[in-house]
Amino acid sequence: MTSSKPGGFRQVPPPAGGKERPANAYARFIPREELADFAAWTPGAFGEGADPFGTSTKAQPRAAQRPEPAPAPAAPPEPTAEQWQARIEEARAQGYGQGYRDGLEALDAAKRQYAQQTSAQVAQVLAAFDQQTQALDVRLADTLVHSAVLLARQVVRSEVAQRPELIVQVAQDAIGAVILSARHLRLRLHPQDLALVEAGAADLLAARSVLLQADATLSPGGCIVESDLGQVDARIEQRWAQAVAVFGRDEPLVDGSSEVDL
Repeated sequence: MTSSKPGGFRQVPPPAGGKERPANAYARFIPREELADFAAWTPGAFGEGADPFGTSTKAQPRAAQRPEPAPAPAAPPEPTAEQWQARIEEARAQGYGQGYRDGLEALDAAKRQYAQQTSAQVAQVLAAFDQQTQALDVRLADTLVHSAVLLARQVVRSEVAQRPELIVQVAQDAIGAVILSARHLRLRLHPQDLALVEAGAADLLAARSVLLQADATLSPGGCIVESDLGQVDARIEQRWAQAVAVFGRDEPLVDGSSEVDL
């Protein structure tokens, strides 16, 4: 039994000497009358849209295999002149607002920077003014001390010249500074002060057995007491140096300059 079409399947007898297999209930040819749709398979069946298994195209429509593309959305309508104008006004308002805010921020930043610069400059001016004030105070204090020292020097020189009897008190203080156990006391003083001391401190000189000695190298108004334990320098230049040292000065009593006595 062969197919109803040329080129169809035909029954092939089993090989010679072979054992024929038992027939399967499903191993049989299906008559054409039992097929609802039937088409012979050909190589062209692999074309576009063809079913390679020879099944009917009615069971699976072509439209279901490849859906049609969705239509493109319609383009929006062009804005009208009024809409364009409204958009322009809105953009202008937004730009103005943004520019106004940016301007305020820039102004605040400029104010802060100016305030910082001004504060720094004022601080520098105040610091410089304070330094100048301190320097001026130092100069004024130095000038005042210098003036006071000059005045005191004039007073000392004037007192020594006008009151030569003050040498008596100076000699007594110098002798009193020597301890009682000291021996061989000798009082050296200017020749013009010798008589004043002999008359004004005779009792003290006798009690301490002090020997008077004129010394022209000493200035009037001063003296030196010598003993076996040391000496006491009561020269007027020495006492003057100790007095001005309290003020941090070292002006000598006599500097060689011509000064007008007060």
